[in-house]
Order: sequence, then C-alpha cells, then structure tokens
Amino acid sequence: MTPQPHPQAGAAVKAADRAHVFHSWSAQELIDPLAVAGAEGSYFWDYEGKRYLDLSSGLVYTNIGYQHPKVVAAIQEQAAKMTTFAPAFAVEARSEAARLIAERTPGDLDKIFFTNGGADAVEHAVRMARLHTGRPKVLSAYRSYHGGTQQAINLTGDPRRWASDSGSAGTVHFWAPFLYRSRFYAETEEQECARALEHLETTIAFEGPGTVAAIILETIPGTAGIMMPPAGYLAGVREICDKYGIVFVLDEVMAGFGRTGTWFAADLYDVVPDLMTFAKGVNSGYVPLGGVAISGEIAASFAERPYPGGLTYSGHPLACAAAVATINVMAREGVVAHAARLGAQVVEPALRELAERHPSVGEVRGTGMFWALELVKNRETREPLVPYNATGQAATPMSAFAASAKAHGVWPFVNMNRTHVVPPCNISEAELKEGLAALDTALSVADEYTERT
Repeated sequence: MTPQPHPQAGAAVKAADRAHVFHSWSAQELIDPLAVAGAEGSYFWDYEGKRYLDLSSGLVYTNIGYQHPKVVAAIQEQAAKMTTFAPAFAVEARSEAARLIAERTPGDLDKIFFTNGGADAVEHAVRMARLHTGRPKVLSAYRSYHGGTQQAINLTGDPRRWASDSGSAGTVHFWAPFLYRSRFYAETEEQECARALEHLETTIAFEGPGTVAAIILETIPGTAGIMMPPAGYLAGVREICDKYGIVFVLDEVMAGFGRTGTWFAADLYDVVPDLMTFAKGVNSGYVPLGGVAISGEIAASFAERPYPGGLTYSGHPLACAAAVATINVMAREGVVAHAARLGAQVVEPALRELAERHPSVGEVRGTGMFWALELVKNRETREPLVPYNATGQAATPMSAFAASAKAHGVWPFVNMNRTHVVPPCNISEAELKEGLAALDTALSVADEYTERT
C-alpha cells in the first residue's frame, strides 16, 4: 500500500488522543504520540504519508509483521462464525490453539492456561507455583521485566517497579549473569556463570529454601537488554530448583514464537521449565492473548482440586483463531528458520561491523531477530551513553540517536542506553539492510556524545 497524506484526519486523531487517551508509562503533558494512519508488513506510516520501517515490531510482538492477509482472514472468518464464548466451554479455536502451542513447547508443558496477555500470564504462573509448593516467596532477577500488573511489576527488576513496590509482595531480587557489566568481578563467561549460580544458591539459603515457591527468569531478558545467558546457566538454575523443590518459571513473552530463531528461547539452551509464560508473538499481537504452559506435575496439583483463578476472556475465540493462523503461517512460510538465517548471516555481521566503526557501540549481543547494541560514552570504562534511568536533558544522546533514525525512515526500539534491533521475524533481507543503513547514520549522531581517546 502506498501511504497517502491526510493531514487533517491526522490532526483530528491527534486531538482526540490528547483530549481523552491516558498513555502508559508516561507523563501525560510531556508526550507527543505519532498519529499512525496504517501499517503493512514491516512498515507503518503517519498521516503526512511518511513511512517507517519498524525495527521495534510494535513492542516486540508483530513477529509476522502487520496485516498478514492469512491472519486477518482467519480473524474475519472466526468473527463471522463465533465472535466470543465463555471459557468454561470447549471451543474449536481455543482447543486448536492450545494443541498447536503444546506441540511446540519443550518437555511436557502440554497444558495451556490462556490469559489476555503476558503480565497476567506471569500472575497466574506465580499463583500456580505458590499453590503447588505451599510456599510464599518468588525470586526474580534485576535487569528484568515481567509486566505491569501488581505481582508482575513487583517481580520486575527495572525502575518501572519502584513506584508500585510495596515491599510486601513476597518477591526477592538477585543478580543474573551479564558479563559486560558483571556484578561478580568475572573475567570470562565461565566465571560469570559459576559465580551467578553460587550467588543464586546463597540467596536461596539465606531466604530459606522452604519459603521459596519459584524462580522466574526471562529466558533471554528482553527490554532489559537482550543479555544472552552464558552456557550452563539455565541448566544450573534448573538443577538448583530441583535440589530445593522450587518451581522454575521461564518468561518467554518476548522471546517466544520465533523471535530467537527457534520456537522458544528455551530450545537454544535445552532446558525445560515447570511453567512457561507466553504472549506477544503467539498471534503477532493481532488480538490480545497470553498464557501459561504447564508441566504434567503442576497440572496434576489441580486434577482434583479447583484452580482458583480465571479470566472472562480466557482463550477468546478471536484471539485463538489469530494464534492458530499465526502459528500455521510461521510453520508453512518457514518464519522461524528465516529469522535464524537472517540473524546469523545478515544482522550479526552487520552489527559487529558497525561496532568496529562507531565508538558509541560498546557491545553487540543477540540471536535471530533479537539483538541489542549497548551504547557507551567511553569504550574503555564502559560508561553508558546516558545514565541509568535517564530522563529529560540527561537522555539527550539517546533522544538524538532516535530522532536521526526516525528522520531516515526507521522506527527504533530505544531503552536507557541501548537500541534493540527487533524487526518482524519475516522481514526481507532488503528491508533489513535498509534498516541497518539508517542505524549506521544514527550511530554517527551517538558518536558525537562519546569521549574519544
């Protein structure tokens, strides 16, 4: 589709937004949201007719891009057949979505509890773990994000938690491995892994193993920085959980459904959790849907006692029909393998070449269509390009970088001192190279804020 300018329509959309929409994570009078006229494939456009290549995949969820015709048709067909039905009944779209998801989850995670999104999936995974073990505490990592609802935000390990953290939610935070900014004075990935596991086990010992219901980790932390866990870490956490009877929960809300070049990031590490949360890419975000994949042992806890939880829209037929169509599209069009190939053959070599030329790039990390550039003021000291949780003037270098990317037709994903390269998993090679060229130009702007040596 060729975008056509409609500035008056855009002004009306913007005026209504500013008058009535209350935006998340924002100071309402300090934001200026772009009015979006349409989207297709890897692009969206505004009412001025300017088109943007979306390197953020929305919020890292349009894994098959915008308006995929087969998924749109499936939603339309389901709407004509049955728009909605209560969750206590067996419905074709719901049953088939559960079957297709269970077919792809690791191990025996064969029971699917549907939610409306990732945050409530985390809420229910924690509830299941507590009921299964009879224990109150849940351990989660700093540098993590698990959602905006009350329990999920308390589990989160970034500043979005601070305003809502009452200190009474039964959560304990620990340091997960991240060699580039190691908290363990490690010099190698092996040291970082061993010391992080020792730290975790010591934390459990001091909290009291008999009080810990679950450990929850993003398989690969997303918004916090796409920090690939070192070899052996997730397997080590699995062993610790087994040793102390703790439920191991992997949050795959962002990393799942092809984003990492595998169906789930857990597949990269050959690890099977007890519970796995998902959302976003399960249906490319076309209709809100999330869920918990449940092991046989935990499912058995509720074989003869009711599970005390549910949602009015659990397994909504429109959302599930979109999930069925999305999973089938990904399978038939080879989207997962495509993401793996482009990640290895195009994105990684290009980003590493950019890192060699741009002093603002401190580290490149990722896999598949899931990459991050750590931007720094000084490569030697690794000082971040902007301070932790910077706002206003302090965030100027990252704001200037983002503005340059947008001026060159690319919508970037920017968080703190990082930019993430997280386009749709079915993006074409030509589109990807277009986006990388714009990033090259924008990084030259970031370079202006570095301390040259």
